Amino acid sequence: MPTPMPPTDTTLQTIALAIFVLALAHTFAAKQFERLSHRFPRHAGLFHLLGEIEVVFGFWAIVLIVVMALMQGGSSALAYAESRNYTEPLFVFVVMVVAASRPVLRTVVAAVDQIARAVPLPTPVASAWLGLAAVPLLGSLITEPAAMTIAALMLAPQIFRPQVPEPAKYLALGVLFVNISIGGTLTSYAAPPVLMVAATWQWESAFMFWAFGWKATLAVLLNATVATLVLRRHLQAPAADGAAPEAPVPLPVVVVHLGLLAAVVLLAHHPVAFLALFLMFLGFTQAYQRHQSPLIIKEALLVAFFLAGLVVLGGQQAWWLQPIVSGLEPLALFFGALGLTAVTDNAALTYLGSLIAGIGDESKYMLVAGAVAGGGLTVIANAPNPAGVALLKRGFADESIGAGGLLLGALGPTAVAAAAFLLL
Repeated sequence: MPTPMPPTDTTLQTIALAIFVLALAHTFAAKQFERLSHRFPRHAGLFHLLGEIEVVFGFWAIVLIVVMALMQGGSSALAYAESRNYTEPLFVFVVMVVAASRPVLRTVVAAVDQIARAVPLPTPVASAWLGLAAVPLLGSLITEPAAMTIAALMLAPQIFRPQVPEPAKYLALGVLFVNISIGGTLTSYAAPPVLMVAATWQWESAFMFWAFGWKATLAVLLNATVATLVLRRHLQAPAADGAAPEAPVPLPVVVVHLGLLAAVVLLAHHPVAFLALFLMFLGFTQAYQRHQSPLIIKEALLVAFFLAGLVVLGGQQAWWLQPIVSGLEPLALFFGALGLTAVTDNAALTYLGSLIAGIGDESKYMLVAGAVAGGGLTVIANAPNPAGVALLKRGFADESIGAGGLLLGALGPTAVAAAAFLLL
């Protein structure tokens, strides 16, 4: 990437920060754009587009690239865009589509139903608790984006429906986002903020479990229990829509889907390989279309667009973020990371921490603990959150998830997660 002239670089950094702030403000105003689409039907398409949270960061990333092209030239702007690492957006796109396929989802739902029936509780209550607790912890094996996709699709017809009060849904959403963020810390490869530092700091899965995992498990279980108690009066088994029941998926088809999902997870850091597997997956679903439901290509593409935009915008924020991270004492670093992760991706935050020379072990722990504890506060705080928004927003008023409602719903679960990491 060509090195820009210092004055232009300083000016560009300031402009990039301003664009980033505008993008953050846009996420909080997204629900207002959805309401404007109903008030002004003539321009409903434009307002609906601007109200799509998944579009926000991609849109403002394009604005940034255009500004860079005007200030430094088109070749420099393209060089910057091409210098970014888009592995995570690509992986989230692929794993969302594969994990949401009918053979995978039906298999997980059937397993959860069997467990729920064996628990001495009403089946809808047990099923909701498992969706908010067991599936997020499963994310430590199948990665957080896959766990988010499965949990969202499982819980949508039960919790995230218009008949459930909005505050209860936002609480459930906050619990789901926080539990996904901390539920991936039982291993060293499933949570994006952990992955950013695991190799540099030599954190293996055994270390992750004893330093973070068991604490996260207790917090996940407590959060899920509280949310289920609040929701218990509104829980019900998914209503039948009068359609004929789905035919069971043949075992060989299930095995192929689960095998492809496992292979995608194992090759999560090799986009050429997992994209090749994805093409095989598309071919297989076409060959056995009668055993498939429509693939969530649109939703997954929007999420990938959101994350790619965050990668582009976030790449220009290190100049002010890294001095903050490097200048804090361990306890202050924990709360600083917890707060900062709400306004920037927590993986980007821990990556900046991994670049600090001589950072102590206590500071390492506090940085990662704060980053994952705060991963449910906003849509951008954790990479899987946009996937949850894309799959669950139809159950909320105006078919849009408000940033303020999410923040309020996540405050309690975040406090539980923070207490577990600080006090246990």
